[in-house]
Amino acid sequence: MKTSRIPGFYKLSVDERRDLLTKMNSLTEEEKELFYSNATLPVNIADNMIENVVGTFSLPLGLGLNFLVNGKEYTVPMAVEEASIVASASYIAKIVREAGGFEATATDRVMIGQIQVVGCPDFEQAKEEVLQHKDKLIAAANDAYPSIKKRGGGAEDLEVRILNEEPSSKYNQMLILHMYINTVDAMGANMINTMVEAIAPLVEELTKGTVYLRILSNLADRCLAKSRCVIPPHLLASDGFTGEEVRDGVIHAYEFAASDPYRATTHNKGIMNGIDPVVIATGNDWRAVEAGAHAYAAKDGHYTSMTKWYADEEGNLVGELELPMAIGTVGGATRVHPMSQLALKILDIDTADELSKLLVSVGLAQNLGALKALATDGIQKGHMTLHSRSVAIAAGATGEMVEIIAKKLVEAKEIRVGKAKELLEEYEDER
Repeated sequence: MKTSRIPGFYKLSVDERRDLLTKMNSLTEEEKELFYSNATLPVNIADNMIENVVGTFSLPLGLGLNFLVNGKEYTVPMAVEEASIVASASYIAKIVREAGGFEATATDRVMIGQIQVVGCPDFEQAKEEVLQHKDKLIAAANDAYPSIKKRGGGAEDLEVRILNEEPSSKYNQMLILHMYINTVDAMGANMINTMVEAIAPLVEELTKGTVYLRILSNLADRCLAKSRCVIPPHLLASDGFTGEEVRDGVIHAYEFAASDPYRATTHNKGIMNGIDPVVIATGNDWRAVEAGAHAYAAKDGHYTSMTKWYADEEGNLVGELELPMAIGTVGGATRVHPMSQLALKILDIDTADELSKLLVSVGLAQNLGALKALATDGIQKGHMTLHSRSVAIAAGATGEMVEIIAKKLVEAKEIRVGKAKELLEEYEDER
């Protein structure tokens, strides 16, 4: 039976991990071979994805384990270079699964296409004309991309705003149309842009103005996913701290981020530490997800924490994370990148709705991992233990020497390349 709970997975060799993953996911020989290739993205495919290709760039691909979301097991592919991320996510996911797992929900997958109109003789009249012809504009948008209607999506609604109405505004007055488009399982950037560009001439005719920008918005606040976890205090106890002490420390750390944008920026970066690697592994646009997430964190007029942490009446620690999730499981790099296709197979995910729920759950886990570390021993202890391996390699250690030098660096409490080189020299002299 497939499970994300694999005790001792980190102790296995890379080949043993690959073999286990192959059996769990019934991978074909061709899919298994991707794990062994140093060029999982063939150059001929890369050359058709972007301009001026000279090669490809690799990141470590690890598995986040122990995830249980809405009762379903997930082994989570994460493409990332930072040492502690995968370990932290897996550790917290194990705690949360013992508490029943994450509960996640999502709205309909409605994205926004914007049209900017300037130079209207009468902006209020232009707004009324657009609203009176709303159905005609929606139909025209759908005619421009009929395949999405066949898949159950398409343009559904339209709103109009007038910006910079105040005489004191230093910017030009403009009319802004928001076309709301259900993109189903696609992220939908090209779809949305095609649809809003198609209706631009009709908008100009109705408003008597000039259309300039016609493009999607990455603040997809009608395409939200939310995850929640409830953790009894006894599951949080560790390293000489009671569960209640850890719970209260996490809440205080959250309240710092909720109150101060300087802390919130780092706090939220830690959330995206978990989300971005999965977005990357599945071939999605992590810049769009990042932009939308940070904008949503400022939706109330000030930049604040993306997560919420509090104690319920029973004393449990409750965590919540809601973010826009402009991602897809079809189209874009997801369709052409072999490893992205394999990542979705390992996840056993077909729909963007399900992927969005998993992503916010991973982000919530990553945030708790950081807050728990900060509330107890400090984040550097675990992070630098893992980082010591990279430092050892940078100093020239190979094979078994990587672990030997890494261990000595931790014992010396000096995680730096210069110290690693000294230790290597000492080891060579002893031999």
